[in-house]
This record gives sequence, structure tokens and C-alpha cells, in this order.
Amino acid sequence: MVFSSNPLSLSVPDPTFESWLRDSGYLDVIDNQQTAAAAAATTGTSTISDPTITIPISSFLFRYLVSFLSHLWTLLSLLTFNPFAKLTTNDFSGETPSWTKGFFADFGSYSFPASASQARLRVQENVKRYARNYASLFILFFACSLYQLPLALVGLISSLALWDSFRFFSDKWGLDRFPVTEMILVRFVQCVTAIILLWLNVQMALCCTLVVSYIVMLLHAAFRKLTPVKQPSHGRWK
Repeated sequence: MVFSSNPLSLSVPDPTFESWLRDSGYLDVIDNQQTAAAAAATTGTSTISDPTITIPISSFLFRYLVSFLSHLWTLLSLLTFNPFAKLTTNDFSGETPSWTKGFFADFGSYSFPASASQARLRVQENVKRYARNYASLFILFFACSLYQLPLALVGLISSLALWDSFRFFSDKWGLDRFPVTEMILVRFVQCVTAIILLWLNVQMALCCTLVVSYIVMLLHAAFRKLTPVKQPSHGRWK
């Protein structure tokens, strides 16, 4: 659905119209409006009515410095809010969006966020839309980390084998009839597992995966433009 900036501007204030767009799920419209407003502001400030006027180099340097600091602040603002604030378990239960058409798309589907608020809007919405894609990337990065740290892979396999063996012998010996003994053995196996994971640097592979996955998720979600989604049928807005 295509909207003008505010087709009901004579009767509905802009904040009210924007609130309705958010509640109705037309976040892509808000994203496009913010991008267009930023582009118009940039064009307006860079237009010179008289071509004979010479602007000092220092003015250009100052303008570029301000632009650089503004972009830097927008990127740093990604660390000031929770990108998972609107994420729910239902976001992992649907179908995985297409990697080529949905997740990556084409070059025109990306742009630098015009402001911190637009970056926040994009991140929180894209994290919901592409939750399954980001989870798949996390698994891929973790597999790459284990490949780079073979001892961590050995430690992870050893831990899984230890717990599988414990479950096998627990069922064979009927430890569920001796809850105290079973609890003691569970605590013992937990301690052994912790020692194996720490000694073989499994936590290092996990930390590297978390950091890389988080950075990739933030950057992709912030630069990925919001696209229209299929809306459920609503009653007529009043």
C-alpha cells in the first residue's frame, strides 16, 4: 500500500497519523518518510542559489565533520537500546524468509539510517522479521568458531557424550528410584562438564560467536530498509 506523507493532513495531525501507521504495522511507510525527510534536508542545505558564490574550504570540512559525527553517533546509538525488545517466541515459529529475496535482497534495499530513531525502528522490526535467519547465522558462526578451535570442538563433543552416557546408565540402573544419589551424580557430572568446557576453551568459541553474530545482526538490521509486509484485514480506520 502506498501512502503520501499524510493524506489526512487536514483532519489528522502528523503524530496521530504516524501512531496509526505504527499500530497498523505500516512501519515501512514511516521508514521511507524518515529517509525522504533526511534526503530533503540534506539537499536543502547543500543547494546554492547563486553559483558565483564561493564557499570556503573550511565550510565544507566543517559540514563533512558534522556529517561524520552524526553518522558515528547513529552507529553508536545501536548499543544504547535492546534490539530484542519486541522479539517473541512466535517469531521463531514461522517460515524462514528467503535468503536471496528477503534477507539479503539487492543493493537498493540498504541505506544508512538517517537518525538514531530510524535505526532503532529498523533494528527492532528487522530482528522480528529475520529472527530465524539470524539464528541460522549464529549456528553457522559457531560452527566456524569450532572449526578454528579444534579443542573446543573436542570439548563440546566430550560434554555431549558425557551427558548421553549418564542418561544411559541412569536408565539402566534405575537411578530415578534413588533421588538423592541421582542428584549427587548430576552435580558431579555438571562439575566435570564445566571443567571440560573451561579447559578446552569452549567458552572462547561461544563468546566469539556471540560478539560476531551480534555485530552482524545490528549492522544488517540497521541498514536493511523496511519492506511492506502482508497486512491482516482490518476494519476501516476512523
